[in-house]
Amino acid sequence: MLRILHNTNYDFIKWWRPSLVLRVVFIATGLVLLAVNGLRTSVEFTGGTFLQVHFRTAPNADVIRDALASVGLKGVELQRFGSDLDYSVRAPAQTGEEHASGERTRDIVERELHERFGDTSRVQVVRAENIGPTVGAELRRKAAIAMLIAFVITLVYLAIRFEWRFGLAAVAANMHEVFATFAFISIMRLEFSPTVLAAILTVIGYSLNDTIIIFDRVRENLKTKKKERLYDVVNRSINETLPRSVLTHVTVFAASLSLLLFAGPILRPFAWIMTFGVVTATFTSIYVSGALLLWIDRTWPAESRAKASSALARPGAETSRPAVRRGA
Repeated sequence: MLRILHNTNYDFIKWWRPSLVLRVVFIATGLVLLAVNGLRTSVEFTGGTFLQVHFRTAPNADVIRDALASVGLKGVELQRFGSDLDYSVRAPAQTGEEHASGERTRDIVERELHERFGDTSRVQVVRAENIGPTVGAELRRKAAIAMLIAFVITLVYLAIRFEWRFGLAAVAANMHEVFATFAFISIMRLEFSPTVLAAILTVIGYSLNDTIIIFDRVRENLKTKKKERLYDVVNRSINETLPRSVLTHVTVFAASLSLLLFAGPILRPFAWIMTFGVVTATFTSIYVSGALLLWIDRTWPAESRAKASSALARPGAETSRPAVRRGA
């Protein structure tokens, strides 16, 4: 693979307009669905009771729903949990004290299922978790703080490692990554849980790593090819890092796809986000971050380049000479 992709000379940047339309349509679709349907959150964030129930024989899901509805539980979600014999029950926090409410919900569900399907030899509650509303609110707050800290640390690192134009482009590209991921969560109707939050933070770091590798090569090439246009330098840098990028992305994609296919329902949301993250991180590092860097450089050019442009604009200057570009 490395040999096949060696010394490539693809013009990636020229496709920034179609890629912009594609990602805007995707993100807009996801955000509209998010506004209409809302974000599905797990009981860890909303508070409530989670039950994993095992049946001896495969039950009728409609009978389970009728049983839960008959006891007055509101907003209960029923989902098959792997095999036809296992189901998960998610019930929002009911009125009353937090702990008492959770225990009461578990007792009501367990008693009703035993009446409908038989004793513990035929239906059994394998796992039960109770999360109070106060704990759920605290988890939501900490999740937001975790994402904020990740961006602040990223910004500080980039400000130290690169020129601010590179850092701004990388952070903006990462923001695109977050919006695209939430759009994907909305489109797929995935449940936002601590596991999904961990996957989002992993994707942010993964995408940022790929962008930094490309920008590091851009910085090196700017120092050695000062008379070359930044457009050409960015394209050259993407092509030079392409063998490494393809090898890394294919490896991570294969691992994520294996989790998606074989890891089971608990890790499946994490695997969905990671599988999507590999694709969108590749897209972001190649088509988004480089185009953003060029736009930022045109809007706020470096001081040395601005002086070079002024010199070329004076009468008698060599207008065909490329502008000198300063390294990061």
